[in-house]
Amino acid sequence: MDWPLFLALMMGGLGALLLMGLPVAFAFLTVTLIGAWEVLGGERGAMQLARNAADSLSNFQLAPIPLFILMGEILFQTGIAHRAIDAVERVVTRIPGRLSVVTVFGGTIFAALSGSTIANTAMLGSTLLPTMLKKGYSPGMAMGPIMASGAIAMLIPPSALAVLVGSLAGISIAGLLVAGVLPALILSAAFVGWIVLRALITPSVAPTEPLPEMSAAERWRPFLVYVVPLSALFAVVIGSLLLGFATPTESAALGSVAALAVGAAYRALTWERIGRALIETTKLSVMILFIIALSQTFAQVLSFSGATGGLIRLIEGYELTTLQVLLGMILLLLLLGCFIDQVSMLMVTVPIFVPLSQAAGIDPLILGVIYLLTMEIGLLTPPFGLLLFVMRGVAPPEIGMKTIYAAILPFVAIKLAVLAAIVWQPAIATWLPSLLR
Repeated sequence: MDWPLFLALMMGGLGALLLMGLPVAFAFLTVTLIGAWEVLGGERGAMQLARNAADSLSNFQLAPIPLFILMGEILFQTGIAHRAIDAVERVVTRIPGRLSVVTVFGGTIFAALSGSTIANTAMLGSTLLPTMLKKGYSPGMAMGPIMASGAIAMLIPPSALAVLVGSLAGISIAGLLVAGVLPALILSAAFVGWIVLRALITPSVAPTEPLPEMSAAERWRPFLVYVVPLSALFAVVIGSLLLGFATPTESAALGSVAALAVGAAYRALTWERIGRALIETTKLSVMILFIIALSQTFAQVLSFSGATGGLIRLIEGYELTTLQVLLGMILLLLLLGCFIDQVSMLMVTVPIFVPLSQAAGIDPLILGVIYLLTMEIGLLTPPFGLLLFVMRGVAPPEIGMKTIYAAILPFVAIKLAVLAAIVWQPAIATWLPSLLR
């Protein structure tokens, strides 16, 4: 079978199963098993799939995935994150679009602690959206910052998907975790800038509200009690990596232990909450690890069928520059992000993009950050952006999907601008990881 036909059948079959509603893990298993049977030699192909799965899951580098997820779930289930948001609201005063700015600050803080975009968006939506709408904020100024800052958890560590990208693409996991910090902070600063500018130009979208009189102690004490200790968790995870004290797995373990210690210190830990955190961690971890178990065989099937090599030779025949190859990858990832989930994006493209980027001389860290940022954008782009539906779930019934789509558009434009800046100035993503060397 010619490789173009085989590649079309593999990708088309995967797409068809996903459109039929089959969970991504089982769709991926079906296509991989059929491909292995056809290309790798019937029963030998199935046995190779089993061996690859065992080898993949025995990789100690995957341990940070459940540990990072557990760290965020502990903080979410104990309610500590909600207290931190309330404390940030007290501190932010006398700024246009105050509650929207609080949303960005709070979302960034929780993103640096949870690594879960869904949990981040749901928490911000349930905590701040009713208050903003009640105080006269327009739906765009209320919902846009919630979804945009909620998605930052994809980029800023601890991010379980950063570990997944690093593992699948053969990129330094420690380097990729650190590489997302500066782009995430730039995004947060740009969001705040847009909110303030929008509120100054059109004050009606974010009405100024009278603030209760509070002493300096009343204003800052909750911040010192609930936010500063949580910032120490981020310092434990990233500081241990930057200073070389710990591997990604060890830093994730330190973060989980620190999250338990913080929960105990606030007397927020109960057996029920710990149980819920463990259950949610298990659900997410099993889904991710199941797909990782199949990824090596999927890549082998594409390689042995000649699809990977044929595609690289085809692109090399056009004599594209490194920038052109990179822009082509970005456009395809942005297009896929409109229709399929982030893990599916990885599974479909990594076996092709990684050898292609190596042939084009693209820095692996740049490829990794672009994956994370385009997947983050994919969470927010119509028609199937996951966080758009999370927002619909927490928004009042009278707010429709068109309003939610309109609310996120300026923030998607900001994310695209930061993506373009990284392509133009790769040091935005590579400077911090260079300190690890």
